[in-house]
Amino acid sequence: MNDWPFTDAKDLSVLTVRSVLEGRSPIRLVAHDIHAGSWQFLDGAAVQQENAVVVSLHSVVQRDPSLKQLFDLPLGWIATRRDPSDPWRRRARRSS
Repeated sequence: MNDWPFTDAKDLSVLTVRSVLEGRSPIRLVAHDIHAGSWQFLDGAAVQQENAVVVSLHSVVQRDPSLKQLFDLPLGWIATRRDPSDPWRRRARRSS
């Protein structure tokens, strides 16, 4: 049985931060970038370049299975939550 809901491959490279990777912070912000369809899985704090880490999509979903709910997040949208027990809230990303 295949329970992988994403159309993206499990080994797709995605961006996260060390605090998420090391389990110190939960994922609070997910961005599905319109450019190249890339994904970002962040803790909600400002991203410092030295803390950015590239990992596989599968590794972040494995760490937080609630991310499977976002498999259909449209390009150019973000999903946020304050706490892992909160539901994901989706919205179109504001252009800057």
